[in-house]
Amino acid sequence: MSQLVGGKVALVTGAASGIGRASALAFAREGAKVVVADVDVEGGEETVRLVRSAGGDALFVRADVSKADDAEAMVAGAVARYGRLDCAHNNAGIAGVRAASAEVPEEDWDRTLDVNLKGTWLCMKQEIRAMLKTGGGAIVNTSAANALSGGKGSSVYSAAAAGILGLTRSAALDYADAGLRINAVCPGVVRTPMIERMIGGRPEVEAAFVARIPMKRLGTPEEIAEAVVWLCSDAASFVTGQALLADGGMVMR
Repeated sequence: MSQLVGGKVALVTGAASGIGRASALAFAREGAKVVVADVDVEGGEETVRLVRSAGGDALFVRADVSKADDAEAMVAGAVARYGRLDCAHNNAGIAGVRAASAEVPEEDWDRTLDVNLKGTWLCMKQEIRAMLKTGGGAIVNTSAANALSGGKGSSVYSAAAAGILGLTRSAALDYADAGLRINAVCPGVVRTPMIERMIGGRPEVEAAFVARIPMKRLGTPEEIAEAVVWLCSDAASFVTGQALLADGGMVMR
């Protein structure tokens, strides 16, 4: 049976849980060797164990994507282990403080932009350089539905997500003639540890999220991972600079 990314090497940041873990598992299932990157060592190593227990090949690299040296070492480690880098899913991110725009502390603004937006850029710099050496590749950046709609109390997160879309589209144009495709996936409300923390075990909070979604349910990490792997595969060979919205119809309402 053919595999979407058979024989390729894929790097996933923020892969210790949630969408990142689902992405790593999906890449492995579809035939890729996977580099699992995260600041959470225990969670990252568990993702590697899950990949290997399913018959895949994976390597864990601890990396804080907001640090240039870590991003460089992460990609260098992938190339040292597997000889090349073909696909990357830049998924590491934090929720940021929930507050009205004028009430956001400056340190929280800086930290969220450092991890989510600057971190994506730092990783892309190294990934692009590695991919250009072997004739190209595919990158998917995790943005968010909030990049298109905004969100009450989430100005920092929304600003970072919108910045990721601008970065994605510009980089896609920069390297379109060099064999590189760069896209973004924009999840809506997905049942990840981040969302579970926001829900806090309160059924009324989950119900409020669901009420905003025409499909009347939360998304799953696996559904986002499927979109990521497809965007990195040859099945999407003429797709670049796009923002794939996976939100159950929420932004269309």
